[in-house]
Formats: sequence, C-alpha cells, structure tokens
Amino acid sequence: MQVFLWAKEKELSDFGTLFIVATPIGHLGDLSFRAKTLLTEVSQIAAEDTRHSQRLLNHYGIHTPLFSLHAHNEHERSDQVIELLKQGQNIALITDAGTPLISDPGYPLVARCHKEEILVVSIPGPCAAIAALSISGIPCSRFSFEGFLPAKTAARENELSRLKEDERTLVFYVSPHRVVDELNDMIKVFGQDRLAALVRELTKQFETVLRGNLSDILKRLETDPNQLRGEMVLIISGLSKTSVMADNKQQEIEKMLRILLDECPLKQAVKIAADISGEKKNAVYAMALRLKKSIE
Repeated sequence: MQVFLWAKEKELSDFGTLFIVATPIGHLGDLSFRAKTLLTEVSQIAAEDTRHSQRLLNHYGIHTPLFSLHAHNEHERSDQVIELLKQGQNIALITDAGTPLISDPGYPLVARCHKEEILVVSIPGPCAAIAALSISGIPCSRFSFEGFLPAKTAARENELSRLKEDERTLVFYVSPHRVVDELNDMIKVFGQDRLAALVRELTKQFETVLRGNLSDILKRLETDPNQLRGEMVLIISGLSKTSVMADNKQQEIEKMLRILLDECPLKQAVKIAADISGEKKNAVYAMALRLKKSIE
C-alpha cells in the first residue's frame, strides 16, 4: 500500500498508519473507491458503532475485522490502537456517517498519534456540514462550524449570545427532538428575520431544504410534523455589516434619548435626537416610548 508522507524528509518507520476514512451520510454509493480499497486492505477498522458500520462493510463485501471506538471508550481504546500501530498494523477510523472527529469521536487518538510520531492520513469524503452548506444558498466563503448546541436552555442561550454578532455563516448540527426549542432560542437571540436553511436527511430519499428567515422555518416545522424527522443541519447567515451599523446607531440614539428624557419633554427630546442622528422622527419617537415604558 502506498503511504503519503507529511514531508519528504520524514522517513518510513516500522509503525503502521492511522487512516481517517469518511463514510456515506446516507447514500451508500457515496463511499469513494479509495475508501473502499483501503477499508479492505487495513489490518483492522475502529468504528463508532460496529453494528451500524458492519452493514456498510457487508454492502461492499469488506471482511476486515471491526472493533468499537466511541465517545465512552475512546481514551482507553486510543491506548490500544497506539499499540497496534506501533506493532506495524494499519488501522482505519470510521464513524457512523461522514468524516470522523467532526462532532464525532477520534480527536484523542489523532492527537496521540501526532505525539507518538505515527502517521495520520485522511481519506476524504462525505461531511454533512459541508454538504449542507454547499446547497443552502447562504454565503459560504467564511463560516463557523459550531456542532451541537448545549441541551440546557440557559447554556444554549449563552452560546448563541456569544455568536450573535458573528459576521460569518454559522453551521449547527441539530437533533430533531430539540430543533423547535433551539429555533425559538435563536429567534430570541438573533431575531426572527435572520436568513437560515434547515437541511434535512441529506443524500436520503426525503432530502429537504427549508430556506427562509428563522420564523418561517419554525412555522413550517410546527405545521408539518414530517419535517421533524431525520438528521438535520441548520445554516444561519452571519450578522451583516449593515445590521451591525444599524444596531450601533440604535444604541447611540437610545443613549442620547436617556439623557434628553431626563431634561426635556418627550416631543422635544425626540426632535433633538432626530435632528442630531438624522433618523426619522417616527422611529426615534417609537424608541423614546419604549425607553419611557421600561423606565416607568
């Protein structure tokens, strides 16, 4: 088997190689020829769920031995894999679907391999986050992959607040049983008008892209229970520079109004604030009323 090195000066050792192999996220035809060949030739395969992965191997007639490496045993199993690699065995790491380590187990093992100077090679292929981003119709030149949000509401809102003013497109993995709660939290933090796309069941029979603002997507889920099934990726547009400027301007006007309302009648405060800011009087008046109500 040909092994590709990180650098020309790195000499081949007696150690084996760890291969990070991407597998289909739905359609079995998406396993690459290179991945199929490699999974046939390695000594053993470390899989997140051996029962799930066995179906993939059976489909392709691959008989390589499997053993489990998942979130609950990856630290212990990493030690065992390192020993196998040091004995000269080539090991493939796969996950249930997509690219290992992307919100899936494997990082401790890869980090250990680098520390032990054991070669790690990527066999690239399917990744739900990238596939969803590419068909979302939302800018993808700059994006931040955020994985799964915290399960608890308070922690989730804190995480979303941290991302509120990020100008990059945001990519989330979403669990069907939490998607409605998470969308409600996103509307609360980001506002209902933020453009988004919910990509569901990628590469499968019922692949769907729901695209619109956050409130549109939430309404669709609430009225169509079928959209609450399957694997989901949620893509949300970043905060635009114009929105940032608008938010900053609103904060400045509100700050001005707080001072003016302590010294002037409502109409006079609104006139002065509108004249200085250049904002329409009606908009400044609405801000002033909200401020007065919050103070009272």
